Amino acid sequence: MHLANGRVIGGSVWQPGISSVESAPMALQMFHNHPALMTTPHWHAQVEVNFIMRGTVHYLMADHEMILSAGDLCLFWGGLPHQMDWRSEDTIYAGAHLPLVHFFRLHLPDDVPRRLMAGETLVSQATDAADYENFARWNLYVRSGDAARAEHAVDELLLRLERVRFEPYRLVPGTSGAAAAPGPSDQQASRAVRRMCDFIANGFLDDIDSVDIAAAAGIHPKYAMSLFRKSTGMTLNEYVSLLRLSYAQALLMNEDVNVIEVAMESGFGSLSAFNKSFRKLAGMSPSSFRKVSAAR
Repeated sequence: MHLANGRVIGGSVWQPGISSVESAPMALQMFHNHPALMTTPHWHAQVEVNFIMRGTVHYLMADHEMILSAGDLCLFWGGLPHQMDWRSEDTIYAGAHLPLVHFFRLHLPDDVPRRLMAGETLVSQATDAADYENFARWNLYVRSGDAARAEHAVDELLLRLERVRFEPYRLVPGTSGAAAAPGPSDQQASRAVRRMCDFIANGFLDDIDSVDIAAAAGIHPKYAMSLFRKSTGMTLNEYVSLLRLSYAQALLMNEDVNVIEVAMESGFGSLSAFNKSFRKLAGMSPSSFRKVSAAR
């Protein structure tokens, strides 16, 4: 997953070997390949699904590290910097970048969405031969250019992930367990968050605020802000900023575009605001990020 080899389609980052259902930040992106090592951490505004089909990988996450081997399935919030810094030569993995608009369609154990957004990683070893076949097929469906097949792949993937409710899993760092499906009030809240994510994904480059976002979900702005933070661990402003930074991350790969242009095109009102937000997330300035990425 090397951003240095990527380009922008709409508002999402496209990478070789990764196919997406639609050209927007809310697009589902899927991959099935031998992963490239990452020399620096990266981030993206989606939940990442990894299924290790062969070999072993090592991840550096925001506040923990982990080793995954063949048969392991994991989910983590890609909005926090993460890095695959080692993998065996025979590694093949498959998976998806799942936008929050899809993630909040899932009926997962009550505490899982909040804990993933807080930086924990869900790991399940309850996989079988069907997963090897299905992840490969879903990637082909998304790649096919057939909208009906692509949508079918999304629906099947979401149903597969919901099996987490019924099988053992662990949260790293954290605990093991399983929980009952969300109740009606949880499902109503998830629908509201999904509508907010949908609106933000389509308008994050514009001048939108909490009033606009709440109106799109049909709820009061104060409730919208409270619900979004409770569900994701982020404020609405932080999520909008993350989408803009993800977009800027891809634009910086184009050496013909200067940093001021990237800041303006990414929806930041000033270069200073862009530099401050970028440095806070990446630990370096946009110019330094571009130099490091170009050297890969």
